[in-house]
Amino acid sequence: MEINGRNLPETVLLSIRHRKARKAKATPRKRVDGAEMVVASYNVHKCIGTDRKFDPERTARVIREISPDVIALQEADNRFGDRAGLLDLARLEHETGLVPVPVSGNGKGHGWRGNVLLFKRGTVRDVHQIKLPGLEPRGALVAEIDLDEKRPLRVIAAHLGLLRRSRSEQARVVLDIMSSADERPTLLLGDLNEWRLGNRSALNTLHTTFGPPPAVPTFPSGLPVLALDRIMGTRNGMVSAVEAHDTPLSRVASDHLPLTAFVHL
Repeated sequence: MEINGRNLPETVLLSIRHRKARKAKATPRKRVDGAEMVVASYNVHKCIGTDRKFDPERTARVIREISPDVIALQEADNRFGDRAGLLDLARLEHETGLVPVPVSGNGKGHGWRGNVLLFKRGTVRDVHQIKLPGLEPRGALVAEIDLDEKRPLRVIAAHLGLLRRSRSEQARVVLDIMSSADERPTLLLGDLNEWRLGNRSALNTLHTTFGPPPAVPTFPSGLPVLALDRIMGTRNGMVSAVEAHDTPLSRVASDHLPLTAFVHL
């Protein structure tokens, strides 16, 4: 297997060196000049950590560490049965100010097919719940948010499939969402389940709209070598400083590390 032109053993060694070279800090990211928002994507793995413990409070503590303005969560609901939501969203709102984008027909679930989108400020003008093609029940949540009277923002939160063919079809659906004449700035956040880059990537059709995505390893959380999670924007310079939120707590809370970035509008 090759990742970014390197074989897997080389990538593992680089991951080890990078982790040793940096000192993890469980503190919120400081905004760089011009950055208006901290955004994040986090596959919470149904709040089951690498220690196999179900601990929603630990997941919430990781979110508090990040202190995002917008965050997309994947696997935040049970997949089977009543598909109940797993987090205490009321407590999370009290502690962070994050509120969920409303969805319909979700029963006891927080989101749409496990996707939950939380934000701190603005008004939700419209929400679309998109069924994505493929053998697995995958979906995308599309929210039109007015940050203020002059700054609309579209956010697409998605969790793509494990099969390459499904991911290719699902990427085309995401592009169809973008086919309108509306040119509002758009973010794509989520676990896109694709580690390949270039022509071998199932997501290369997205590059004409979102540009080539920064490939930051986030999986597995204990020793990340695969860049499965992505944060992408439609405007040049819109997304910057994409990095994994790598702390002692995030390494154990899920099998994915959260991915964070600054957004400039």
